Amino acid sequence: MAEGDGHGRYSLQKFRLYETRSNFYMIGRDKSRAFWRVLKIDRLESSELSILEDPTVYTENECCDLLKRIHEGNKPTGGLKLVSACYGIIGFIKFLGPYYMLIITKRKKIGTICGHTVYSVAKRVMIPIPNTHMKANMEFVKNENRYKKLLCSVDLTKDFFFSYSYHVMRSLQKNLCNNETGQILYETMFVWNEYLTRGIRNSSKNALWTVALVHGFFKQVTLSLSGRDFKLTLIARRSRHFAGTRYLKRGVNERGRVANDVETEQIVFEDTPEGSPTHVTSVVQHRGSIPLFWSQETSKLNLRPDIILSRKDPTYEATRLHFENLAKRYGNPIIILNLIKTREKKPRETILRQEFADTIRYINRSLPQEERLRFLHLDINKHAKRKENCAIAVLTKVAEYALNLTGIFYGQVAANLKSEGSSLSLYFEKSDSGDCGSLNNNCDDADSFETDISSSSSYSKFKMPLLQKGVLRTNCIDCLDRTNVAQFAYGFVALGRQLHVLGLRESEDIDFYDPLVTDLMDVYEAMGDTLALQYGGSPAHNKVFSASRGQWNAATQSQEFFRTLQRYYSNAYVDAEKQDAINAFLGYFQPQQGKPSLWELDSDQHPDIRRRSQWQARPFMKRSLSDGNILLQAATPPVTKTLVCQPPVLEECKGICSFLSEESMPEIKASDSKVSDSRQGAQFAQEHDCLEGDHLCDDEERGDEFNSSNFLDVDWLSSSGSSFVEDNHGRSSSITALLLDDPDSKSNNRQSTSSLSRSAKAQGESGGSESPTSKFSKDFIRWVRDGEVLFN
Repeated sequence: MAEGDGHGRYSLQKFRLYETRSNFYMIGRDKSRAFWRVLKIDRLESSELSILEDPTVYTENECCDLLKRIHEGNKPTGGLKLVSACYGIIGFIKFLGPYYMLIITKRKKIGTICGHTVYSVAKRVMIPIPNTHMKANMEFVKNENRYKKLLCSVDLTKDFFFSYSYHVMRSLQKNLCNNETGQILYETMFVWNEYLTRGIRNSSKNALWTVALVHGFFKQVTLSLSGRDFKLTLIARRSRHFAGTRYLKRGVNERGRVANDVETEQIVFEDTPEGSPTHVTSVVQHRGSIPLFWSQETSKLNLRPDIILSRKDPTYEATRLHFENLAKRYGNPIIILNLIKTREKKPRETILRQEFADTIRYINRSLPQEERLRFLHLDINKHAKRKENCAIAVLTKVAEYALNLTGIFYGQVAANLKSEGSSLSLYFEKSDSGDCGSLNNNCDDADSFETDISSSSSYSKFKMPLLQKGVLRTNCIDCLDRTNVAQFAYGFVALGRQLHVLGLRESEDIDFYDPLVTDLMDVYEAMGDTLALQYGGSPAHNKVFSASRGQWNAATQSQEFFRTLQRYYSNAYVDAEKQDAINAFLGYFQPQQGKPSLWELDSDQHPDIRRRSQWQARPFMKRSLSDGNILLQAATPPVTKTLVCQPPVLEECKGICSFLSEESMPEIKASDSKVSDSRQGAQFAQEHDCLEGDHLCDDEERGDEFNSSNFLDVDWLSSSGSSFVEDNHGRSSSITALLLDDPDSKSNNRQSTSSLSRSAKAQGESGGSESPTSKFSKDFIRWVRDGEVLFN
């Protein structure tokens, strides 16, 4: 009989909780009612969690007989009573008094993946472990109740999901290629109740009794193409590491974990009849805060608080750890799409942009050629203000570039593995040689399965799986509004390739005005709103989506204005308590008697998280008095760096930057003083924005001093500013011409770059001094008028 430790062939899915005066009894069974297990929880111990799992696997009749004997033995104290039917244990938690148990009492089916059901939490309850007699002696009742209320403010019925048999905390490719199960899955970065379940998992040595909750977004829709139905699933997994709210969690911490770290997966598969294998394909992308030590303080008077950039990591070790983690999870290449602004009247995003670029250059100097980070700059705000769908057109070219490097995943799941009692693995159709079988090894490391998806051969001819290697990492300032538009563009291009590999379309290209794209946009827009509410406190700003649908009018603009106010209110007045609740739920703060309470500590804004007894108040961070300035706090003297454009790393890209000579590139120096004057800021932006004409640069063979890596300024790829309608059928040819060093393309884009530079210089203005109130009002009106409020 299979073991029930997570490596077996069954999972417990339905439970009943009983109580006696001295114990709780949790009875669990599998879906088929064939396997029954018993868990006993001691109610007499008030300070420790005592859990005992019965190793016996019962039948239904045997389990009923056991319950009758327990009832008979406890008749003098009231017998055995049913507390609740439930669908799994969320975990156990202790504040200042007893332990509490969180259980799911209602669930809702939200989708299926390869025959395995995914649920959301519809209702949960928190039950104290000690009986009422023990609870009467508890001290610190007031603070205890406040902690309970704080924990309950984490609404598990919104945006949390789980599955008993499908490992929803991992991508489809990892699930099919790596059969790891059990407790190790809870240690992944996307299981939010890892801390809450740690006690019971350590006691029972398995994960049978608990459900692994993933936080983020899950949406599955059924679409049709040429009379054939298929399912589109979009999953966003938020990391539990360095998790929190917008202004209280920024940048990176010392362990390389970034704020608002989200893995997005797009899965497509066709419904197949019972007894047939399922062909399935997926693609994964990533979003996360700029991996530098920077932050913003919540302000009740300033809609856009100052950005504080710290220079306490001279070797960029935290940033290096972040990208090493990405490479370990997804492989290489790591493609970075940076969507923040390239020019500003007052320097805010531009300084972060430059520091980020310097960081990547520094890290790439120590990396081998094949592991270097590919860095793409794209000022999406600039394109969003041009012709209709211009931003989508440019982002589509970036998506094609990235997908040609990373590929997508494609595989097959055998019919006998499409059940909730089975462990997923890849299945191969019979090839010409007659071989077939399942793939159970870790095929992420199998070079023999690598396939170049940029080739023109038809995907439908492949019998072996296709693997995604590498990932596109997108960020803006908040990784919400602009980032979501970019992720939709990536999903749009990927959808054409996914439908093609499944044999649903003859071509990889899909028209932007195809009804399927409208459905895809709706799903990504819903994901953007959900993630923005979680991190920023309001739905996402959807100017680009609204404009693409022809809905950008006064009513839509009013909606965007309201969302800005909603986000401001949430950040200023709600996020502090929300952050406290997250820290308590994730176990980053554990109350102790005689120690300061969670709500008595200073703002949880500094990147360094102090855990358990080491929790300390955050150091005071001095703020700039002028809106829009960035404070540069230097722990060590900054290093003078010179940016030199070099030939690209790809052999076919040689010459793409040849029109820029070394003499034309300005010398860039990192300032060690506070940028507090608007004129100095304007000069800083002009001196540092040498990549206005987007290009791919590599400082190869110029010595270690200039040995950075791949830099692509994507504006150069679309400097004509043509609309998406004009460019819809020529996306791949445009980028291919540029990467193949087309002289005409370079000439046209060089002219456009010059015109854009002249235009940017003509728009320069100097700032004046005003009272804070009038300045706030005028700046707010200007942000709304110029559309900047749409992309915070």
